[in-house]
Amino acid sequence: MHDLRDVGGTSGGLSWFLGGLAMLAVGIYLLFQQVDVHGGYWRMSGWGGGGSFGLTLLPLLVGVGILFYDSASKAGWVIATLGVLIIIAGIVANLEIHFRRTTLFNTIVILVLIAGGIGAIVRSLRPSGRAGAPPDPAE
Repeated sequence: MHDLRDVGGTSGGLSWFLGGLAMLAVGIYLLFQQVDVHGGYWRMSGWGGGGSFGLTLLPLLVGVGILFYDSASKAGWVIATLGVLIIIAGIVANLEIHFRRTTLFNTIVILVLIAGGIGAIVRSLRPSGRAGAPPDPAE
């Protein structure tokens, strides 16, 4: 019977996995705490420069109008869904993401936690024989 503590065939692999997962989670949390996200002004480059948010609402409004007329209309559902996706893509495309000012020490701690966590997780999953243990004849 395979023991849950032997993740990836490594003796004690579960503790390496959980420790690495905790390090990775803390590192990512600290990294995300150092990031500021701001919404930029809505621009639609390639559509004549300025553009406006209102133009992206047209597919959604047309789709909703079709659905009010006939709620079973596949075209209405496709157009309304496309309109929502265009709006979401526009919002994400106009986000401005900045890394906050921090000390070099804090940045190194964050990056070491992330890299060390990934390394510990990979180590826990790597199959390896037990040191000094004879091979199992059942395998």
